[in-house]
Amino acid sequence: MDYQKMYREKLTTVENAAKVVKSGDWVDYGFCVGHPVALDQALAARKDELADIKIRGGVELWTPAVVKVPSAESPFVWNSCHMSGAVRNHIANGNVFYTPIRYSELPRYYREHVERVDVAMFQVTPMDRHGYFNFGPSASHTMAVCERAKVIVVEVNQNLPRCLGGHEASVHISQVDMIVEGSNPMPAVLPPAASSPADEAIARLLVDEVPNRACLQLGIGGMPSTVGRLLAQSDIKDLGVHSEMYVDAFVDLAEAGKITGAYKNSDRFRQVFTFAAGGQKLYDYINDNPELMSAPVDYVNDIRVIAGLDNFISVNSAVEVDLFGQVNAESSGTRHISGAGGQLDFVLGAYLSKGGKSFICLPSTYKAKDGTLKSRIVPTMEPGGIVTDTRTNLHYLVTEFGKVCTKGKSTWERAEAIISIAHPEFRDELIAKADAMHIWKRSNKK
Repeated sequence: MDYQKMYREKLTTVENAAKVVKSGDWVDYGFCVGHPVALDQALAARKDELADIKIRGGVELWTPAVVKVPSAESPFVWNSCHMSGAVRNHIANGNVFYTPIRYSELPRYYREHVERVDVAMFQVTPMDRHGYFNFGPSASHTMAVCERAKVIVVEVNQNLPRCLGGHEASVHISQVDMIVEGSNPMPAVLPPAASSPADEAIARLLVDEVPNRACLQLGIGGMPSTVGRLLAQSDIKDLGVHSEMYVDAFVDLAEAGKITGAYKNSDRFRQVFTFAAGGQKLYDYINDNPELMSAPVDYVNDIRVIAGLDNFISVNSAVEVDLFGQVNAESSGTRHISGAGGQLDFVLGAYLSKGGKSFICLPSTYKAKDGTLKSRIVPTMEPGGIVTDTRTNLHYLVTEFGKVCTKGKSTWERAEAIISIAHPEFRDELIAKADAMHIWKRSNKK
């Protein structure tokens, strides 16, 4: 087949491609770095022509143009499967909503439960000689989206890194309906999170728990980045990587020679991920790198796959944890922050791994807007708070004051352990609350 001829026949202007969207449509923007740029701007420019346009996306690294349209005159509703600060502040306007998911199930949601994908539009790398457009750092669930979409429009970006090695990482030109060529922006950068003294203390506690030949999953934020930096400076060796998100810390570890993947039970010598975001150094590293393996989320986050990797170490963050051991990583009361993502997948999978450990980490306190110090360890969830990980799933909990394992502990033992790593200023208050909740044994030391 003459793929170049097919390319020319399907190539069109951004404005013409945006016209394929009709009032009442469900439009899918793909995921994270793969969100369209030129197509998004062209669709937003049609705001006066359209009505009732529902758009799906997630892990937004910039505020889409369709979200910036003033809510009073906007026909667009943004539905995020994992929210970032780029769109969070628009929730109050009534045109941004969260879609609750367990990230590993997202491809199945599309294939079995999502009723409509009228138009899919997302960024891809230039077509290769076999007619394939690579999804770049956003394999995630993109192929499942394509399978359901009535119309597929790809926005070619010559600067998007090509991510190799897995499956469902590309779409063939024969499946694509329209091709546009945008302005080739550089991939959106996820700025490194600042590392606090609490992050440093937590990271030092975690580094001691990571053995040689461990397989790592790191979440986003200052603390996981600090873990990566400290491991890169240590004498650890032969680490493997199997992580939902590929972050800057993994590049640092790889360049320090700490990652070989030689002892992984599956996908040996490969660093496996389902989406990536970070600095330009990361995008340069993952581009055409055969050591990296880009795969769909229903493989990467599959509990059975994770459990099959020995010494799996999972590191994730939380907003608050209560004295029952319930973990909230999604909201502050009813105020939405992010999403469930794949945290529960890795909490469950790491615990099932031979020698595996799951760590939920959080600073013990935060400062409220009025400057008062507040505890992140609370008696019970704030009203409206979301339980991301149930109390039966929590393995290790870590603050700057220590780490505790909650497995096998009764309610009073668990409360005692959790309070022991709360900020000292709040421990007496938490003990009193635990006592009132009948989860405190009176013979405990106070």
